[in-house]
Amino acid sequence: MSKAYEIIRNILVTEKSAVLKEANQYAFKVAPKATKLEVADAIEEIYGVKVKSVNIIHCKGKMKRSGRSPRPGKRPDWKKAVISLAEGSIDLA
Repeated sequence: MSKAYEIIRNILVTEKSAVLKEANQYAFKVAPKATKLEVADAIEEIYGVKVKSVNIIHCKGKMKRSGRSPRPGKRPDWKKAVISLAEGSIDLA
């Protein structure tokens, strides 16, 4: 498996990402230690498009309870990258 596929975990398909798509932007779930340059290079390698800019967001995991357990658990923290493309588009199908 290529290193690019280790950096890009999956594409996020949400209502907000659908609005971003109109502005030629896409949201991805990426590896927690990935940098902006690594994400840009991985997107260009996987999808064959030219990346204009990368914005990174650190998303904190939510506190959740499981059943009637008195102690809450925590979902893991993760990282989101919003990619702006200079030209072209990414086919989500």
